[in-house]
Amino acid sequence: MNWIGQLKYDSNGLIPAIIQEESTGKVLMMAYMNKDSIEMTVKTGKTHFWSRSRNKFWMKGESSGHVQLVKNISFDCDADTLLIQVEQVGAACHEGYKTCFFRTVNTNDGTIVINQERLVDPNQVYCNK
Repeated sequence: MNWIGQLKYDSNGLIPAIIQEESTGKVLMMAYMNKDSIEMTVKTGKTHFWSRSRNKFWMKGESSGHVQLVKNISFDCDADTLLIQVEQVGAACHEGYKTCFFRTVNTNDGTIVINQERLVDPNQVYCNK
């Protein structure tokens, strides 16, 4: 896994990761990874990240069961951003939507439109929040 060391991390040892649904091409979410989370993602075949807000290592779906099964990992020409294609099981967004990008801005008037249906009630999935 020599390629992991060749990636360009920020001053905190993090690299942005865009998570894309392999079957549809939809961007599901963006999160940060460090070397350990990338290694664990490769080892387990499920996405792992570093939470900047919680300052902790986490696996997608560890509390919700909505895991991401890794299909492909790529990185950009600058080696400073990852693109991870996955099979999403359940909702990718902690607010219960298929993707974290469920809001669209109307560029004519600045209004915000919810562009997808909520799949699950986050209060039912994340009971211990």
